[in-house]
Parts: sequence; structure tokens; C-alpha cells
Amino acid sequence: MGFNVAIDGPAGAGKSTVAKLISKEMGFIYVDTGAMFRAIAIYFLRNDVCPEDGAACEEACKNIDVGIVYDNGAQQVILNGENVTGQLRTQEVGDMASRASVNPAVRNTLLELQRKLARENDVVMDGRDIGTVVLPNAELKVYLTASSRVRAERRVGELKEKGIEADLDVTEKEIIERDMRDMNREVAPLKQADDAILVDTDKMGIDEVCTAIRNLIKERRG
Repeated sequence: MGFNVAIDGPAGAGKSTVAKLISKEMGFIYVDTGAMFRAIAIYFLRNDVCPEDGAACEEACKNIDVGIVYDNGAQQVILNGENVTGQLRTQEVGDMASRASVNPAVRNTLLELQRKLARENDVVMDGRDIGTVVLPNAELKVYLTASSRVRAERRVGELKEKGIEADLDVTEKEIIERDMRDMNREVAPLKQADDAILVDTDKMGIDEVCTAIRNLIKERRG
């Protein structure tokens, strides 16, 4: 049995960045569940599948195989035999993934793969329902959050580094709307697990967050 770390939280809280760093430092496997949903979103976009059409989603999922492989320690996401890692982070794919993630067929398609990885390996897994649904028995659960303004500032900063201009107020509005959608969806809504440790990163740097979580892992492992 693996030692499982579940990191949940809203969009832009830094879950993926922290999970990647922690997994590398601790020698765990990082499982990016959001990337797996985005792979399905790519399939939906390519095949004009409406994420609100339950029957269409269920049928499409029968033709989808999402896998994870590692190349020099870097996670690569494979969709039906094609490496789609470089296509995962577009706004269009992100929006589709958010819409598709509420569909039970989509979630069930990925759930067993995620649990199998966790059973067989020490993993750090981040998402929005890891501690509540995917890995309810995880040895450590963390709920990583920050205010919508701070998350928007971070997002705008990331975009500027890539040479992309973005409006702070518009970005914050989009983040708030995403939060509402994720928290109020019928299937596996975003929420803090009862036994999760809250980590508010408003006034914390990445190194501070990683140190806090690393110490928690060491405490739980004994």
C-alpha cells in the first residue's frame, strides 16, 4: 500500500505547483488529476461532444483511454496513445474540463485509474475532490486555498511572464465564477474534507507551503 497525500483547493491556489515540488522532494509520484480531466476535454473538443449531454458523454467515454507515463521524471499524459501534454493548458481546454468534470461518466472513467496508482505507489494527488471522493482514506489531506484576489494576481503574473496581457479584475471575476461552479456542482463538489488540514497561502511563499506540507508528511509517516 502506498502513502497517499491528497491536496484539494480552488483554482489558482497553487495545488499543482506545490504537489509537483513535494512529490519530487519526497520521492512520491505526482498524479495531476486536472490534467487527466483536461485530456478528456481535448477528446470532447475534437469530437464535438457536449459535456451537458449525459448520454453523449457516456458514449464518448467508452472510446477514451487516458494514461500517465513518466519521461525523465516528468509526467506525460497520454490520450488514446497520443501524448497531449503540450495541449492541456489552454483556456478552451480548461473551460471544457470544468464543464465536463460534473458528468458522472467522465469522473468514473478516471476514478479507478487514480485509485490504482494510489494503491500501488506513494503519491501526491491534487484536485478538487481528492480527499472527499477519490482518496477518502488518504494518510494526509490538505486543503490549499487563497483569496480570489491573490489567486487572480498570481494568474495575471504567470500570464505576463509568458508575454500575455490580462486584466486583473476580469481574471478575478472568472476565478470567482469558477469557484461557484466547482463548489455547487451536483457531482463531487469542491469542499474541504472534515479531516483535511487548511493551509491558507495568502501570505505564504511556495517554499513556506512546501515546508509545511513536507513536515506534515514526516509526522504522519512516523
